[in-house]
Amino acid sequence: MARTSITVKCERKKEAAAKRHAAGKAIKFPTRIYNRCKLCGKIHGYMRKFQVCRICFRELASEGKISGVKKSSW
Repeated sequence: MARTSITVKCERKKEAAAKRHAAGKAIKFPTRIYNRCKLCGKIHGYMRKFQVCRICFRELASEGKISGVKKSSW
């Protein structure tokens, strides 16, 4: 529950920063905006292309829910 609220708060900050940027205003503290996993809310191990953390990415890839990604074995 707590991570969900943090993720929502982070999304609101991103939206506000995008509005300011579109209006031509400078973002006051750009380092405060974090990329968070859409599923669990983790900050670290975030993959921008898929918008999830490495742990959630691994789970989704092994379940086959991410197209074009295949678990390799050798």
